Amino acid sequence: MNRQQKNRLMAIIVCIVLLGSAAGLVLYALKQNINLFYTPTELLQSHPLPTDGIRIGGYVKNRSVKYDKSGQTVRFIVTDRKNELTVIYRGILPNLFREGQTVVVGGKLEVPHTFIADLVLAKHGERYKPKSVGKYSYKV
Repeated sequence: MNRQQKNRLMAIIVCIVLLGSAAGLVLYALKQNINLFYTPTELLQSHPLPTDGIRIGGYVKNRSVKYDKSGQTVRFIVTDRKNELTVIYRGILPNLFREGQTVVVGGKLEVPHTFIADLVLAKHGERYKPKSVGKYSYKV
């Protein structure tokens, strides 16, 4: 190898090392900002600390939504069809919130199977059906 080829090889190696380092730093920074949620089964298996702020996701169990007398606090059950967690939330629920619907709930696990929520996000269904289609079903 002559001197010019050695310089090119060194420049390529330096570029690869710099790009790899930059990619590693970006991935490390993004890892800390990802907001994933646990299912009730995963949460009960992980044994989080009561001070940890976490999110759970699942279905609102049918006939589980109960309001207190003041109407400001609601208690409902989130299930992944294996395990269940009772969620207590004080505040106004989103318009899409209803039994059988998927939700993501943020808060803290106080005692086993009881979750104190400070955030409730209702998810809409994945299928879109325009009103003009009406009662006709279709496959995606």
